[in-house]
Amino acid sequence: MTSASTPPVSPATGAVTGSELGETERVRLDAAIDELQTGTRTWAALTLAQRITLLRAVRTSVAAAAEDWATTAAASKGLDDRHPLRGEEWLSGPYSALGALDAYIETLSRLAHGRNPLDGIRVDRAPGGRTRVHAFPLTGIDRLLLSGYTGEVWLEPGVTPGAARASAGLAQRTPAASGGVGLVLGAGNVTSIPVLDVLYELLAHNRTALLKVNPTQDALVPVYKRAFAPLIGPGLLRIVRGGPAVGEHLTAHPGISHVHITGSAATFDAIVWGRGAAATRRRRENRPQLKKPITAELGGVSPIIVVPGDWTDADLAYQAEHVATMRLQNCGHNCIAGQVVIISADWAQADAFRAALRRAYANAPERLTWYPGSSSRMDLATDAYPDALVLGDRLLVEIGDGDDPTALQRTEYFAPVLGVVTVPGTGQEFLDGAVAYANENLQGTLGANLLIDPATEKSLGPAFERAIAALRYGSIAINGWTAFGFITPTLTWGAFPGSTIADVGSGIGVVHNALLLDRVERSVIRGPFRPFPRSLPLVNGGGRMSILPKPPWFVSSRTGAAVSEGLTRHRATGGVGGLLATLTRALRA
Repeated sequence: MTSASTPPVSPATGAVTGSELGETERVRLDAAIDELQTGTRTWAALTLAQRITLLRAVRTSVAAAAEDWATTAAASKGLDDRHPLRGEEWLSGPYSALGALDAYIETLSRLAHGRNPLDGIRVDRAPGGRTRVHAFPLTGIDRLLLSGYTGEVWLEPGVTPGAARASAGLAQRTPAASGGVGLVLGAGNVTSIPVLDVLYELLAHNRTALLKVNPTQDALVPVYKRAFAPLIGPGLLRIVRGGPAVGEHLTAHPGISHVHITGSAATFDAIVWGRGAAATRRRRENRPQLKKPITAELGGVSPIIVVPGDWTDADLAYQAEHVATMRLQNCGHNCIAGQVVIISADWAQADAFRAALRRAYANAPERLTWYPGSSSRMDLATDAYPDALVLGDRLLVEIGDGDDPTALQRTEYFAPVLGVVTVPGTGQEFLDGAVAYANENLQGTLGANLLIDPATEKSLGPAFERAIAALRYGSIAINGWTAFGFITPTLTWGAFPGSTIADVGSGIGVVHNALLLDRVERSVIRGPFRPFPRSLPLVNGGGRMSILPKPPWFVSSRTGAAVSEGLTRHRATGGVGGLLATLTRALRA
């Protein structure tokens, strides 16, 4: 969820209006759409080999712009070149874009050589007869740098492995079939989101793209234009600024064949139905004002399920920092920020974990609460929970007997507000109860996180996987954070299937998905419960081996900024020397 600009509304009719748009601006926008219409013919005429060459040119220009991208983004969020969290803007910006380009190039290269995107990739079965694609890691460098982490894409029930292979590649199987011009209403919180959405329009759907940048990203427009110049030149991409009137004009434009938004459900509803009495009437009559297809990613309230086990003090401290990261990365201005921690009321270590969480949450580096509207959302949380712990610039809400959790469960605060609730039981009883709690009480279906020690997971056996299958979320992270799935291009990003324009929830459709898989249900990330050196086989209790003492995206990582920058530079240019220096810094995290 982001606060994408909401179109203005006529007080008389409730309809979205465009009266603020000047004639000069209207002409400019219409010309951009005309140029993209011409670009659709250019794109349709390109062979797969030519598209690969074009994407490689984009990769080169993104690499060249990476430093400006990261530093501009950090400065816009109040992070100077000494701030310990500035590395977030390297990973969530140019690193993500470069990784996506590499993965799309690989998929198109396979298709161009008459191969299938899934050749050499393990495909098996998940619970419920689902087809599962083991989509990460696929390269040796990922196996090394991100050891212990794996990712799977689960397809909808009924999709066979053969059907998965037959459809992999989506629109790149028919490159000459144009999808028209797509409108991307860009997110305002994470700088790679708008351009990743553009790439998906182009590659999954053969649509050229008009990107309307959220006003919070205006400073990055010159960087975007340099980084994606190879797409702008031939008319495959246009980037525009503007407020609500620009968005209203573009969504209604007959030259736009599809709309994709990363934003809020309120903005989605204003686009699709309008507002006020007119919108109510349109909903009742099932007569949306938007006359073209729309996809969306709209966020939600993400759970962090903590399965009780026998944890060491080091486990408690590390996983508490993990939870703090899920909430505080980007100051909580993330659609996938963890918001509700679900722990067992019967866990002997519940109080110890609560204490560790308070310390980790309070000790994370301070930073500016920068996203528009954050202060008012913090006020909402304070009003709902006046007894919440105020820890610097953040709130920790611990729901006790007699407290009403409704606001915490139904409001995506998009700010540094973290809550803790309890569910009875241990073992499978707790896990099943926590899954039901998340499914039934928390708003949205975008992502869920689950922490479980190796011994407990082993003791649950196949029932553990069945519980994962029962979680109705589009991204699930086990001993990881679902943001790992966001920056992993061969995984998918989007809400659990089933939403409609009438009840949009966390959104409709997926993006990223660099293997270009059809009929996706969810992605599942699995990570190491313990970091290096406690991840070594003799001491990790049967868990996953990792070389990372602390992942660079942890808000508590002492070297996270330097490691994130180093990983991005290595992704951009390769080279052993820089990689070794980055690994050395990672070992000092």
